[in-house]
Amino acid sequence: MPPEQHEIERADLNSAALQVLDGLAEAGYRACLVGGAIRDLLLGYKPKDFDVSTNAEPEQVAAVFGRRARLIGRRFQIVHVRFGRELIEVSTFRADPNAGTRDERRVDASGRVLADNVFGSMAEDAGRRDFGINGLYYDISDGCLYDYVNGMADARERRLRLVGDPTVRYREDPVRMLRVVRLSASHQLTVATNSKPPAELIERLADVPPARLFDEFLKLFMQPAAPAIHGELRRAGLFGVLFPQTEDVLAGPGGGASAALIDKAVANTAGRIEAGKSVTPAFILAAILWPAVRETAATFERDGMPAMPALASAQAEVLARQSARVSIPKRFSMPMRDIWHLQPRFHRRRGKQPARLLEHDRFRAAYDFLLLRAEVGEVDSELASWWTERQKQKGDDADATANEDSDQQRRSGKRRNGRRGGRGRR
Repeated sequence: MPPEQHEIERADLNSAALQVLDGLAEAGYRACLVGGAIRDLLLGYKPKDFDVSTNAEPEQVAAVFGRRARLIGRRFQIVHVRFGRELIEVSTFRADPNAGTRDERRVDASGRVLADNVFGSMAEDAGRRDFGINGLYYDISDGCLYDYVNGMADARERRLRLVGDPTVRYREDPVRMLRVVRLSASHQLTVATNSKPPAELIERLADVPPARLFDEFLKLFMQPAAPAIHGELRRAGLFGVLFPQTEDVLAGPGGGASAALIDKAVANTAGRIEAGKSVTPAFILAAILWPAVRETAATFERDGMPAMPALASAQAEVLARQSARVSIPKRFSMPMRDIWHLQPRFHRRRGKQPARLLEHDRFRAAYDFLLLRAEVGEVDSELASWWTERQKQKGDDADATANEDSDQQRRSGKRRNGRRGGRGRR
């Protein structure tokens, strides 16, 4: 498609992407912008990531950019090229899935691709893309858009359609089921009838490495469209594969309050992201796993364990089980445990304990979590109100102390100035 038939221009690309494309072209390789950036530009969104596809093999790409380049991946080897804070992902055109030797392309018994470094042409690479709308290539050397999979028609119809046989494509990479939900909700796309995640393949997500599923979790929940995505994950049965312990609680008696708690946490995080405020995955993960932690702790207490040890043991058990499905880095699991551990301390309102709790590093996150629990009726709203007033009182006390210090400084300054003035006159 020549430039006059589409709206993508060189000026739409960021400087890092242009440097990668130009660098490969100058080295004699063909290089095109591909995937999400083109999709977003055609749909009217501002691209966040710029991916490049080329006929240069990974080692050749690394040779072009030297120390800026880093080879990553074994299953699907790509190159990361860094220009300042910008990271451009460069992949080599992949061949037809039936091509290559056993060593170059391996699949497991279920059809999931374990290794795929069989290189081919742009046309073959387009057939390997997940969705038609992601299978468009923009070549800056001629300004043309290349479409081998009817991706432009999908963009015009705002349609999300898998390229090829959906069953085969989902078996190759079960994570595509999560991408269908994420892209359809975040970009307001209609999923083609034959591309909806089939119920019989949903459990295949359990075979995906936990670290990779955590990366997908961030894409699903750390964005403004997270409430819609979360709702669709529940309806499609995908949420339960990611968080089976939580799903067990939600499906049981009284699961409505827990579901409401998670809904509010997801909406709260999405609202903060949209407003440009800081967020952390720890808070939303704390909400998602809290129903399982709470129920497990209750079981330990019924077996005779004291409340606080029961809560600590429940945290450890739930996190251990969860990490086998979706891994949670320690930098997030530790704040989560603090949020949970502080919840019983909100009930201690005598003596110096409130003042000590107010000074805790995680107090604000734990307090926000308490508010969510109060909203869904898990704790008395009077408790949340008391802590809200206690914070205001602390703020007023701090202001009063600051004013007293300021007054004292002014009085001392006047006396010193007077003496200095006197000495000066003398």
